[in-house]
Amino acid sequence: MKDILLDQFQETVDETLIRHRSVLDIMSKSPEANARINRAISKAITTCGCININASKQCIPLDISLQELRDHMDPHMRGELCEHCKEIVEAELGSQLFYLAALCNVLGLNLYDVLLKEQKKLSALGIFNFT
Repeated sequence: MKDILLDQFQETVDETLIRHRSVLDIMSKSPEANARINRAISKAITTCGCININASKQCIPLDISLQELRDHMDPHMRGELCEHCKEIVEAELGSQLFYLAALCNVLGLNLYDVLLKEQKKLSALGIFNFT
């Protein structure tokens, strides 16, 4: 079911992207979309205040196993996105997905296949992927 949804999304992107169909246009829009995501998160912190960042050096115990490391890593974020900020971040993430699907289209790639290959790689490597 999910692969059908992803394929439908990619097809809809293909049908709706008319003016900026060049690979150069798509490549230049992707960083712009990413910057808008960063800006939306920054505004949630600085303007709304629904989330905040409390960052410091990660403290990793010496006697910890690799499996336990994830539980000791601090994401440095406190709070939760309010509904307004969540809507904005979701919209910006949607734009990023749009340009990712558009790039797949112009390169003749299937977004679901790319996702599936990445999932298989992550599953095979597990915690040794280090992402």
